[in-house]
Amino acid sequence: MENQNLFSFPIGYHRLHKKQLYNFQLNRWYSLGYLSYDDVKAVGKGIKKFTDWKPVMMEYAEKKLKQNEFFEAAFYYRAAEFYTLHGEEDKELLYDKFIDLFYSHMPFNGAIQEKVPYKDSFLSVLRLQYHGNIKKGTILIHGGFDSFIEEFYSMSLYFAVNGYEVIAFEGPGQGKTLKKFNIPFNYEWEIPVKSILDYYKIQEAALLGISLGGYLCLRAAAFEPRIKWVISTGGAYDYYKIPSAMAQWTMNFFKKY
Repeated sequence: MENQNLFSFPIGYHRLHKKQLYNFQLNRWYSLGYLSYDDVKAVGKGIKKFTDWKPVMMEYAEKKLKQNEFFEAAFYYRAAEFYTLHGEEDKELLYDKFIDLFYSHMPFNGAIQEKVPYKDSFLSVLRLQYHGNIKKGTILIHGGFDSFIEEFYSMSLYFAVNGYEVIAFEGPGQGKTLKKFNIPFNYEWEIPVKSILDYYKIQEAALLGISLGGYLCLRAAAFEPRIKWVISTGGAYDYYKIPSAMAQWTMNFFKKY
């Protein structure tokens, strides 16, 4: 299989479940090219209530393992982990299963898993070398609130095969940086970005932030002059609009008192 044709990025937002809570997440991994439309449509039909999510995802993960479709299985384990609540004993196990399968069966061996020193610990990095004879530039990629950087591998690979060095990283409060390196969230995103730029001796780069990362990347670029270009995708302008009116009132109360 040619590297350039590893993943396709389907166009559009599909109705894979009648409830947005599930529909958005099913579109999430389908749109990034990891899961087939027919499979995620069938998965959606099997989910009637919240407690169905994990067992249905686990069923499809195990089905894909039996079919030797290991990379797809990885993302079904990731999906199962996503709605496993914090404190449930298998949440960490599902994360580890996803990571083990992902790196054991990644379909392109030019990606390197690294760690960058950060304060008294590390930031998790997935780095892809550019393809071709001419390096067009460097792109830093990060997610937001609840993503893992491995989820953006297909996107990172697309940039790499088109001549860009890609450094995808998990900042404070994200993925392995939180789970294994114990670095909590910090909104001052220019600090981890500076650590990445310093470590790799990068003089100029583009910064791509996804979801909550779409806000964080704008802040980082405002304080870090080596970020010359910014791509903010999926960021919310006002996160206060997400909670219910009662939750907003409660937050305002505690902010005031």
